[in-house]
Amino acid sequence: MDPNTLTVIAVGIAVSGLILRLGYRMDRRIDRVEDRVDNLGGQIGELRERMARLEGLLEGLREAVSGRSAPR
Repeated sequence: MDPNTLTVIAVGIAVSGLILRLGYRMDRRIDRVEDRVDNLGGQIGELRERMARLEGLLEGLREAVSGRSAPR
């Protein structure tokens, strides 16, 4: 075989190996990012529940202080 042909084949194999390796690493990183996003979604849900509770408490306090119902 011609040395140039061997060089082209070797470079092709090396590039293919790099692409496969980088693809695997990207898949792992994407999985980690998805896990983090799912975790943040849960935390946002918890914060919404807490805020709803606080809004209820504030509305009750407002009613107690003013002696009337808060407008809706």
